[in-house]
Amino acid sequence: MSDSSLLLTLAELVNINSVNSSYDGGPGEAELAAYVRMFFDHRGIETWEQEVFPGRNNVIARLPGRDSSRRIVLEAHMDTVSVKGMIIPPFEPRVADGRMYGRGSCDTKAGLATMMHALASLKAEGITPPCEVWLAAVVDEEYSYRGVVKLCEGISAVASIVAEPTELRAVIATKGVLRWRIVARGKAAHSSKPHLGVNAIHHMSRVVLALEEMHARLAEDAPHALLGTATGNVGVITGGTQVNFVPDQCAIEIDRRLLPGEKVEEVLARYETLLVELRQSHPGLDVFMEAPMLTDEALETPESEGVVQVASSVLSDLGLNASPCGVSFSCDASKLARAGVPTIVFGPGSIDRAHAAVEYVELDQVQLALEFLKRFLKSFV
Repeated sequence: MSDSSLLLTLAELVNINSVNSSYDGGPGEAELAAYVRMFFDHRGIETWEQEVFPGRNNVIARLPGRDSSRRIVLEAHMDTVSVKGMIIPPFEPRVADGRMYGRGSCDTKAGLATMMHALASLKAEGITPPCEVWLAAVVDEEYSYRGVVKLCEGISAVASIVAEPTELRAVIATKGVLRWRIVARGKAAHSSKPHLGVNAIHHMSRVVLALEEMHARLAEDAPHALLGTATGNVGVITGGTQVNFVPDQCAIEIDRRLLPGEKVEEVLARYETLLVELRQSHPGLDVFMEAPMLTDEALETPESEGVVQVASSVLSDLGLNASPCGVSFSCDASKLARAGVPTIVFGPGSIDRAHAAVEYVELDQVQLALEFLKRFLKSFV
């Protein structure tokens, strides 16, 4: 498979607007899914779809292997985040200085393109890999992970590689994520007589300061060998109706990154304890936690797993860094791992370019990622 054909596929993927439909009225993944299916249909590779939401389907391509009882899953998401705040044309792929620019170029259409061409290359060369290979192009990774959850229903596989920008490193550990809201209630009144009301924003300010101290203490905990320490961030605050009202409601949204071994229930319990202490020290403080909006436990794949061993061997053969590593972000990989599939995360590009105002991917990494995948599929037994 030539460099030019891989580059063309990546450009065509970037050219398709696949912003997740939960963001700013994005169209979702339907057009991109049709492109992926057409790509494989034209090459005589079997495909089918899994409905996740009406009009939003996962696409799965299958390449037979010598041992049909053993399956490798290559997984990449088709959706992107919003284009809000971008300072380059998001869907006009442009190549300059060895990079391709555009929304999704890095996260994670470059990874998807390399996986598509890895299957196409083996098919074109008449190579039957040792194991059956599935490529799963899934929906909704950027919002609620429902695409990979659907994929995992009844799945059986001996290994999985999830495409994300890892700068060609084999990632065996990712942080989990927990997101939820805390709400403060007050009493509305005219702003000229604030003593007649209860200011919910003032109440929430006590909570925010307490959370800042709590999150700072996370850095004092013993770090995970690959992931460092857990983190917490208050990312959204809303409250009040208009400036001349005493606000009767205020809410914040919290993003807490989890380490392997941390359980959602135990983490939430520590935050509830904090609120109990605040209520005791500040009588009249009316604050409560809502149910989580998103939960995802961390990934930690043992280095002894075959998927890690083969990946490290291939990376070494290519002259790349073969040492497994960890990353601070979360992705679809943890869901596959919980379904019993030993999983790593791998792909071209840097996570620092993902979701950025100027998103791009280095094209030399894209080509190396394709070579990695081809060698991995040929050698994993």
